[in-house]
Amino acid sequence: MSNVENIKISKMQISDINKIKDCLLQDFDDFWSVSVLKQELENKQNLNSNYFVAKNTQDEIVGFVGVLTIVDEVNIMNIVVRKDKRMLGIGSYLLEFIIGFAKEHSYGSITLEVNENNISAINLYKKYNFKQVGLRKKYYNNTDDAILMTLEV
Repeated sequence: MSNVENIKISKMQISDINKIKDCLLQDFDDFWSVSVLKQELENKQNLNSNYFVAKNTQDEIVGFVGVLTIVDEVNIMNIVVRKDKRMLGIGSYLLEFIIGFAKEHSYGSITLEVNENNISAINLYKKYNFKQVGLRKKYYNNTDDAILMTLEV
């Protein structure tokens, strides 16, 4: 993956949120707010949440992923790539990182939900052998269905 050879993934820090706070809504997707991310990182009681950032050689955050671990499962809450850095393999790289994280910590599966209209994300997950295991009707904004997908690791 030549497009991601200079990308480094590390645990998200408060300083990372401060770097993206001014551009989060326009450069990424509007799913996460700065306050939600800060709350997640500052909550020391919540040992089950893990956030990771992908940075380029200029130390710019080009993507991030949030996961929740539940018993023997990793639940991907979101994978986000900066809009101007999409289609470069960063999403795949973050997904591979999470698959490795799940294997390293002996989790049995990875589960996620994806908007039925997010074809590029669905294709990404299928490429990594995620299988559709369910559907949540009108999950997004009471209109779009959520496709539940799982990968056994």
